[in-house]
Amino acid sequence: WFLEHDNFTEANRLVTPSHIKPVWYFTPYYAMLRVVPSFFAIKLWGVLVMFGAIVLLFLVPWLDKSPVKSYRYRGWLSWTMLIMFAICFLWLGKIGSGPGTDPVETIIGRILTFLYFVFFITMPLWTKLDKTKPVPERVTTHD
Repeated sequence: WFLEHDNFTEANRLVTPSHIKPVWYFTPYYAMLRVVPSFFAIKLWGVLVMFGAIVLLFLVPWLDKSPVKSYRYRGWLSWTMLIMFAICFLWLGKIGSGPGTDPVETIIGRILTFLYFVFFITMPLWTKLDKTKPVPERVTTHD
């Protein structure tokens, strides 16, 4: 997974690889690219979803409306959403590293992509509604 076995095989420019695999940390986004259907024979929607998923990561500081920034002091709702996001991300990574020919895997990938976006789109709502633990005074005092 981490050493990229294909980098150690000799290249043959006359043969196209049967399966192109991205680096492991790009596989969830590659899965999103593959599972989004192309409308009117245009694969643009998959590209927009893939890059939109990356752009959402940069918007997290503005989407997070919680009074505390550390997950240590967050409530059960934030933890549930974070675990759902982690499962979606890892499962999309598994789908992205596979051959991508299974139709059931495509449907699961579409559901996971939807849940990935639900995590970020609903973040202002559930971070504001979540009950937080009190932050200790030692963390909030400034010397």
